[in-house]
Amino acid sequence: MELKFDEKGLIPAIVQDHYTKQVLTLAYMNAESLAISIAEKCTCFYSRSRQCLWRKGETSGNRQHIVSITADCDADALVVEVVKDGPACHTGAESCFFEPVYLSDELKPFAYEGLYQLIKGRKTNPKEGSYTTYLFEKGVDKILKKVGEECTEVLIAGAKQDKEETIFELADLIYHCMVLMVNADISLEDVTRELEKRHVVDHKVKQERMQ
Repeated sequence: MELKFDEKGLIPAIVQDHYTKQVLTLAYMNAESLAISIAEKCTCFYSRSRQCLWRKGETSGNRQHIVSITADCDADALVVEVVKDGPACHTGAESCFFEPVYLSDELKPFAYEGLYQLIKGRKTNPKEGSYTTYLFEKGVDKILKKVGEECTEVLIAGAKQDKEETIFELADLIYHCMVLMVNADISLEDVTRELEKRHVVDHKVKQERMQ
């Protein structure tokens, strides 16, 4: 089919993880970068800011190996499915899309992925002045100390039956636990699978194992 490039000779390319179907990034291709992508079987884009071609991963090593390229019904946009060697975002996050703009009330409980990716980005791409980066730089002992401190704060707030303070301290604890998870290379899916396996809502699995 004949693709429709815009007046600048570009076409948007949505890059998607072949296995998870997660949207990784939105970039642009021109005819030359598309031809290179197909020939080399790795993504090559056109940088609108630098006005030049760039191969994904040429400096970071995080190449994207192309599985398929599909055009939309108007032939003016592409979806590029890839198997990636590493994070798609320059921040170190798996996807460039992690900044929340809107989330429905019904889906808010599932919003931890965005926070997890942001924390992960602070580890792989340290940011000066970031508390999260500071924790990673100090190492696991500092992270564990903070998790312990926040556990104590949750217990104190809970004992006082102060709802607002308990919410505040639980948020701190969850954040520091997620820092620990990133540091230990534990994903949200790892924890979710463990919870599903235990059926913790209905069974006291941990206590039964201890008997």
